[in-house]
Amino acid sequence: MFKEYTDYDALGLAALIHSKAISPLEALEAAIDTANRLNPELNAIINRFDARAYASIERGLPKGVFYGVPLLLKDLSFVVAGEPMSMGSRSVRVLTNYDSEIVKRMRAAGLNIFGKTNTPEFGLTITTEPKAFGAAHNPFKHGYSTGGSSGGSAAAVSSGIVPMAGSGDGGGSIRFPAAWCGVFGLKPSRGRNPLGPMMGEGWGGAVADHVITRSVRDSAAMLDVTHGAERGSPYVIAPPEGTFLQAAERAPRKLRIALQQKPLVADTLVDGEVMAVLMRTAEQLRSMGHEVIEAEPDISIDNFWRDFLTVICAHTAFTIDNIERCFGSAQVAGLEPQTENMAMIGRALSAADLVCAQHGWHDSQYKTGELLEQFDMILCPTVPTPAVAHGVLVPSEMEETLMRGTGMVSRGLNVGKYAFGSGIIERLSHDILSKMSFTLLGNVTGLPAMSVPVGMSRAGLPIGMQLIGRMNDEATLLSVAGEMERAGWFTAPACAMNK
Repeated sequence: MFKEYTDYDALGLAALIHSKAISPLEALEAAIDTANRLNPELNAIINRFDARAYASIERGLPKGVFYGVPLLLKDLSFVVAGEPMSMGSRSVRVLTNYDSEIVKRMRAAGLNIFGKTNTPEFGLTITTEPKAFGAAHNPFKHGYSTGGSSGGSAAAVSSGIVPMAGSGDGGGSIRFPAAWCGVFGLKPSRGRNPLGPMMGEGWGGAVADHVITRSVRDSAAMLDVTHGAERGSPYVIAPPEGTFLQAAERAPRKLRIALQQKPLVADTLVDGEVMAVLMRTAEQLRSMGHEVIEAEPDISIDNFWRDFLTVICAHTAFTIDNIERCFGSAQVAGLEPQTENMAMIGRALSAADLVCAQHGWHDSQYKTGELLEQFDMILCPTVPTPAVAHGVLVPSEMEETLMRGTGMVSRGLNVGKYAFGSGIIERLSHDILSKMSFTLLGNVTGLPAMSVPVGMSRAGLPIGMQLIGRMNDEATLLSVAGEMERAGWFTAPACAMNK
């Protein structure tokens, strides 16, 4: 057995395999052994197909940049031919005969996929505690949230099961779990990576797929593999000058960075330890020669959360109706009350409500663009608090009862729009929305954003800081992240701490 498996990032493993120091089989067996030992406690992986991975080695993996590296994928938008996709739901089991475009590109780079990771139902919340598969556990503290919706992927990477894992981000779902699990998470620019053929864009352009990693260079090299338009892409954006990996390995120019301290959701409290890490990170960036100045995006926080929730609820209603139309009513028979409630609201809102919210998104894009004409990027917390215990961010039994009751009444009356306008939805969703009060900006605007693992709480839980870049400028973000990583600012992932 290759005992040093967790000492290497993905590019490091690939280099060993290319040089024949180890074989793809040895790498896969090390990943499987690590998963067998750790996953019973973590519950990060919910579908294993080891035999397919062994068969891929026998057929011969492409000798690309990630030749022979084991990979896990989030069980949401990463479609693997012949494997059921649950989307975190008790009833959904969608089976396709094709790989999604991003999966094709990952396979072409030599990656060997052997499983799918845990996610909340339809990726709708920021903690990975689905009723279908049970909660994923934070590798730093059992019984604590991994974040979401890519919580299973973050836990698998942090614990050392894989050096990187496929992840998606519609409201912070790459950056959020990366911050809580102490690893690196980049959300690319809108349109940078493909989402097809199932969709051209997700949640009105909010969704971006990529990976969560332990090293900056792995994230950069993967973006080199996956980026670029596909057939039918709604966006075709300029490629970088050079490669993203080259950007990650070079020092950035001296930058002007806006320091954002105010959350974009009202009544959100930022934990004191998180704020202390923010200020320390600002000072560290200044010590490297960058200019860090307090500045805030001029965005209406009263409308910001409402516009986001309007778009997401509308798309949730469509997703459920589309699954039922394409695959039958049995596929959506056991949805969680929170999912049903969001769909109810989405059906109650009008097309005009959706367009109004999308205009609100444009206002936020414009205002953030104004700020980024003066600054190269924005520094702020990723999440206002360190990880919380399981049960804190999921609806209570009483709240679920209220949601079910509202759903039953709504069959005869249009109460969804009333609930949205009355403040009930705001109160029920505030705990979750407030945790997303810094990550949402990247999704609404489509800007590239990343969480860097640069702090730890006194309780031993990771704290991540977020940097939001200019549109299509992942290269500068990766350069800064690489500089921070080389300076030794990154905290150790759980796999290193547990040795």
